[in-house]
Amino acid sequence: MRFIKSLSLSLLLPFTAATQQSLQKVNPVNFSQVAITDPFWKGRMYSVATGTLNACILYTENKTGRIRNFEKAAKKSGTHEGIYYDDSDVYKALEAIAYSLKNNPNPAIERKADEWIARIAAAQQPDGYLNTFYTLTGLDKRWTDMEKHEDYCAGHLIEAGIAYYNTTGKKQLLDVAIRFADHIDSMFRQQNRPWVSGHQEIELALMRLYHHTNQRKYLELAQWFLEQRGHGHGKGVIWDQWKDPNYCQDSIPVKDQRNITGHAVRAMYMYTGAADVAAVTNEEGYIKAMHAIWDDVVGRNMYITGGIGAQGKNEGFGVDYDLPNESAYCETCASVGMVFWNQRMNNLTGDARYIDVLEKSLYNGALDGLSLTGDRFFYGNPLASSGTHQRREWFGTACCPSNIARLVASLGNYVYSTSNNAVWVNLYIGSDVSVPVKKELFTLSMQTGYPWNGKTTIAVTAAPKQVMQVRLRIPGWLSEPAPGGLYSFEDKQDSKFTIAINGKPVAFKEEQGYAVIERKWKKGEVIEINTPMEVRRVVSRPELKQNNDRVAIQYGPMIYCVEGADNNGEAWNFIVPPVTAFKVQYEPSLLGGVNTIAFTVKEPAGSTDGQSIKIGDRTVKAIPYFSWNNRGANQMQIWLPTAFRQFKVNP
Repeated sequence: MRFIKSLSLSLLLPFTAATQQSLQKVNPVNFSQVAITDPFWKGRMYSVATGTLNACILYTENKTGRIRNFEKAAKKSGTHEGIYYDDSDVYKALEAIAYSLKNNPNPAIERKADEWIARIAAAQQPDGYLNTFYTLTGLDKRWTDMEKHEDYCAGHLIEAGIAYYNTTGKKQLLDVAIRFADHIDSMFRQQNRPWVSGHQEIELALMRLYHHTNQRKYLELAQWFLEQRGHGHGKGVIWDQWKDPNYCQDSIPVKDQRNITGHAVRAMYMYTGAADVAAVTNEEGYIKAMHAIWDDVVGRNMYITGGIGAQGKNEGFGVDYDLPNESAYCETCASVGMVFWNQRMNNLTGDARYIDVLEKSLYNGALDGLSLTGDRFFYGNPLASSGTHQRREWFGTACCPSNIARLVASLGNYVYSTSNNAVWVNLYIGSDVSVPVKKELFTLSMQTGYPWNGKTTIAVTAAPKQVMQVRLRIPGWLSEPAPGGLYSFEDKQDSKFTIAINGKPVAFKEEQGYAVIERKWKKGEVIEINTPMEVRRVVSRPELKQNNDRVAIQYGPMIYCVEGADNNGEAWNFIVPPVTAFKVQYEPSLLGGVNTIAFTVKEPAGSTDGQSIKIGDRTVKAIPYFSWNNRGANQMQIWLPTAFRQFKVNP
């Protein structure tokens, strides 16, 4: 397995050739430059490298016709199998494989990926077009239906091509993707042919291609796709009996949008692309739109888990503050999209509050979609269950398994960022990174107790001669459950974030949620960071009627739930009293090793006369939300009642 060290420098520093025109505040360090050593995340990455990728290969190659479609398309003969957007699942699986090969090299998996890539390349048309559905059902009908996901599939191909090149140095898939991108550019932007992408994705992928190649035409094509929306081009095509312009984020131009609407995944992908475009062009219209829409999402439409999209009927957003728990949709892909979008918003602004939301979605809303073994998946992620929810082996529309796989495997993309004279530490995840500074290296090695305790050390293993800043994110959860004011802690006391260097406490200035330490660093110095973790009771605004007279439990970045498996099958029939003592304990043999939280609650019990109810005490145990449903279907809830009129006897 080759580790390509020189391929992704364009994504490391702000003044390289690929980013010299960029006006964004920070630049993420590419996954290929980050070695994850974290005990918590290495276990999840291994589950992806084994359970998830094996499931993807099994269903992509054997149990469905996704790979056969490419073989048939190369021969221009045969019947298309599956759904018209199934090509995208192959590309996402390849992207996940690319990231995973960096973390867990596997020659057999790499050979399998190379086999797939050869079949994909053989199916590409001479003009660069590549889509098995239209190749097998009639190329004369290509680019006639905006809803048929041709550009969506192209976007995932582009992302896979870049990722596979960054890990392996092999260019075949990237060359295929570039030829397809050039075909799309010639068909649409160069001809100014009206087109609204039915399922957004192409915009963010083109921006990745722009950053990778420094070819301005890909930036211009991404912006062209954004500017197509809101002008009626989709009428009668992607708007139909149940999809309206709001569903497609197509009612008004993107620059004029101020509220979140419609399908959650489509929205997240589009706004990721828009934020990326804004960061490079400094286009004020996109910047204003991104800030307003983000405020609408986190202030009125986001679950405590960081999940979004309450409604199943449109796989997306409904009325403000209507966030039901047991029927919550919260698609896994939407939480993955929240990670993408909030990273780009942080790139644009350098503001830590976007990483606060990214972290919340990552550890809760997204990670819940993946079983501990890596081979079972949630499509939707409810916040309560009466025992009817269960992860599944696969789905007809199989976007979520490969999507959560590529997110977990690419975790290195989100830990660090850089700017002209600074390294930014966004997530406290054990890892090693080397950042070029002129002709020198600034190399850091982080070890942490996250997410079970807040003790973190960062050792300087190589330092440049010049003065450098290290910017350490001060987690927002020290003072509030999430940005936006939708949720708050019952107690208003902030926990104190402290820093020491070589054992001596140091003062720091705070800028946009980061602690800034500026000095001439020396090899061997150690930064010690303390982010105290304690159990906090969370309440929501009264507009969230489903949560009235209820509390949730948060510990560090983690949201906790009560599951029947730990509580004699009962997760509903109790209330949490106003004053509660919480006992936190790490249980290494439970659910792969988790912190549990035990506390005393009040529950009704029948009296000896059979006509009255007595109130007794019992101890319940709570577990991290992401880990529920790994022991079979059973009761679960996050929002715990505090008044008897709220409790549910027979769920």
